[in-house]
Amino acid sequence: MLQSKQSEAFLAVMETGSFEAAAEKLYLTASAVTLRIQSLEKALGHILLIRERPCRATKAGQMLLEHLQHTRLIQESFLQDLQGKAENSQFYKVRIGSNADSLATWLLPALQHCLIEQQIALELKIEDQTQTHHLLETGLVNACISTEQQPMKGCVAKPLGLMRYKLVATPTFKTDWFAQGINRDSLSQAPAVIFNTQDHMHAALLLENFGLHPQAYPHHFIPSSTAFLAMIELGLGYGLVPLIQMQDQLEQGTLLELAANSPVDVMLYWHHWKRQSAALEKLTTTILEQSRHYLSPAAINNNRHQ
Repeated sequence: MLQSKQSEAFLAVMETGSFEAAAEKLYLTASAVTLRIQSLEKALGHILLIRERPCRATKAGQMLLEHLQHTRLIQESFLQDLQGKAENSQFYKVRIGSNADSLATWLLPALQHCLIEQQIALELKIEDQTQTHHLLETGLVNACISTEQQPMKGCVAKPLGLMRYKLVATPTFKTDWFAQGINRDSLSQAPAVIFNTQDHMHAALLLENFGLHPQAYPHHFIPSSTAFLAMIELGLGYGLVPLIQMQDQLEQGTLLELAANSPVDVMLYWHHWKRQSAALEKLTTTILEQSRHYLSPAAINNNRHQ
C-alpha cells in the first residue's frame, strides 16, 4: 500500500520542481521530504526522481505521478459529491484542459452563467488542442477540449463543433508581400506568425497546398492568442486566425483573407470521465448546449484538420 505522507511528498516535489520548495509547501524540512521519497523508492523498488533542477520523474516515477494525480481527482470528486462543495469553500472545483484559441474566444462566454449559478471555480490548463487529452489521461484535469475523436477507456467524447481558421494579413502586408498573389515563391519569403512548436496547422496548410516545409519560410512563434492576432494586425506577419476572433476586422477590411478557398476547420470534442461530479455534469450539459452558439456544425467541414 502507498503511504499517504510519502505520496504527498513525491507529488509536492514533482509539482514544485525541488525538495526545498516541496518542503516549504508541506511545512517540513527538506531532509524530511528526502527521507519520505527515499522510503517510497525503497518500498516500490524503483528510483522515482532524477535529482536535477528542476527534478524530473523516471519512467516509474511518471507512472506513479499519473496514478496519484488521477487518484486525487477521484477523491476530490467524491468529497464534492459527499460534502456538496470543495473543502473550506463555497465553490466546486473543476479542472479543465483547453486550447488557447477556445479560451480566448468562446469558452468563457459559453460557461459564464453556469459558473455563476453553480458556484464553480475553474482551474484551466492550456495545451494545444491535439495534446489536451493527455492532461485527462494523466489525471491533471477532470475534462478537456480536444481534437481527439476517440475517448480513452472510462471516458466519453462528445462533439462540440468546428472552429474555422482563415489565413489573413493586413492590406499593407498583402500589398508588400503578395502583390503577385499567394504562391510558393511569395510564401517562401513572407514572414508567418505561428502559435508555438506544437501548432502544426499552418505548416500542414502550406505543405499540402504549396509543398513548403516549415524550414522553407520565415516565421515568428507567438504563444498567446491575443498577441498572435495583434502581431498580424501590426503588419508583422500573416497567419491562421480563428474566424470567431476576427469577424469585425474582416468586415471592416483591416484584415484580408489570403486564401479564401482554403479554410482550416478544426473539429473539437469534449472529453470527460464517465463518472462525473454533480458540478461537472452541470458544466458538461452547459458546454454542449452553448458550443452550438459559437462553433460551426460539422456539415460545413470541407477541409478538416484534427
